[in-house]
Amino acid sequence: MIIWPQYIDKNKSRKEGRKVSKEIAVRNPSIKLIEKALKKMNLNYKIYSDKRYPREHWERVGYIEVEYNGKKLEFLKKLCKVIREL
Repeated sequence: MIIWPQYIDKNKSRKEGRKVSKEIAVRNPSIKLIEKALKKMNLNYKIYSDKRYPREHWERVGYIEVEYNGKKLEFLKKLCKVIREL
């Protein structure tokens, strides 16, 4: 499963790529912050830091590939919860 920071960014609109509601989303999530949350969740992942999000191709934000079997939206909600606890 591929996770871009834009999926959980409170500052982004749905058109800009946010997948979760604003109440759940996190302000300016970074790859490092997402990595800390994934470590806490004990999930295997791989970081691709030199990649560009297609809707914002002028900026290198990177993404994380996570080994997770389940629905993406449920995972993103869990991820936001863990990030807020950090």
